Amino acid sequence: MERLGKKEFEGRIKKVREKMEKKDIDVLFIYGDEYRCENLRYVSNYWPLFERGMLVVVKDKDPVLLVSPECEHLAKEMSVWQDIRLIREIGMSYVPEEVGFTNIEFTKIADVVNDLINHGDIKRFSICGVDAMSVILYNQIFAEIGDSEFVNGDDLLYDLRLFKSAAEIETLKKAWEICDIGYKAILDADLRGLTEIQAAAIGEKAARDAGAEHIVFSVFASGERTNTVIGRPTEKKIMDGELVMSALAIKYDGYIASNEWPFVAGGNPTKDQLDFIYHLVKAEDIGIQSIKQGLKAGDVVKRVSRYFKENNLEKHDLYPPIHGNGLAEAESPYPDENSDYNFESGMGINFDVSLFGVPNIGSNRIEEGFIVSGNGLVTLSKLISGLRENFLRTVKI
Repeated sequence: MERLGKKEFEGRIKKVREKMEKKDIDVLFIYGDEYRCENLRYVSNYWPLFERGMLVVVKDKDPVLLVSPECEHLAKEMSVWQDIRLIREIGMSYVPEEVGFTNIEFTKIADVVNDLINHGDIKRFSICGVDAMSVILYNQIFAEIGDSEFVNGDDLLYDLRLFKSAAEIETLKKAWEICDIGYKAILDADLRGLTEIQAAAIGEKAARDAGAEHIVFSVFASGERTNTVIGRPTEKKIMDGELVMSALAIKYDGYIASNEWPFVAGGNPTKDQLDFIYHLVKAEDIGIQSIKQGLKAGDVVKRVSRYFKENNLEKHDLYPPIHGNGLAEAESPYPDENSDYNFESGMGINFDVSLFGVPNIGSNRIEEGFIVSGNGLVTLSKLISGLRENFLRTVKI
């Protein structure tokens, strides 16, 4: 498929500027780092390694990307914006000392801003990514240009990221195609006798081989360890007949796909295990079918919760079963029972339905991705959707 191109990013910046205009914002800083890269990547395609980064946006000039020296060449390779400036304060995100770079000509944040807009014309400025930014960098921005009004700019991007463009949807489809390949490799393998680490590695390798740019996470737990809820894989060996909780999330072109399916090592669940898996799958299916009926988001959540309550499982239902997808594993929308908005065409959502701490069984989830459309839901994971549909056709309790 064609990768996301500069036109896509130009369109995003255009929409950002329209929002800036409505709010009388003259300068916008969009922050990202190795761990919280989603906003910065959304507007530039740049994903820092070790370091931080910021894109400076004004109303009538191309954006400028601020990086630190180690990532300068990576930024040139990834970013769609090629005006790149070196800023000392954008450096390492987890080294407390100031790194002593040699032969580097740094500039100041204020100098970059002055190149883009007359300092006296800045009445209001914003930062998107305040929740992820270090207080040191935050204070540095204020020290250099903070003599104007500050407005938190998080919603400038979060609202845009809520609805996926055609190019984003194609990228998400490709991400899930890769994730399906990785996850199927886990399901197809005989995991008995392997450690959880070895089992997780099967899916990670297959996903990398299929084109994943990054393994976002592998949740892997077996037997009693499923009650860790989001356990990392360990050296525990997987035993025949144990319930397995395995989730794989991969990144492709910045977009994240995540799959999870409850299963038993060796493929022969007990009656109690099969009933448990059935309730998870059935609850998710109820939610999926509800969205097609046009219910409010909160009502969809209530239907899933009601099913668990009717089957005496409500105390094992810990959090809402739906969250958004995109450049983060979980993003908006994230409805609960009180959410009174409708799911709208273009939203990306994951069903992430879970039960935790069921006596003598354990914990597990089912997760798969969709795009909301005028006709219901567009399936992103052919693998998990196929497993769900086949399971409900063949298993009755």
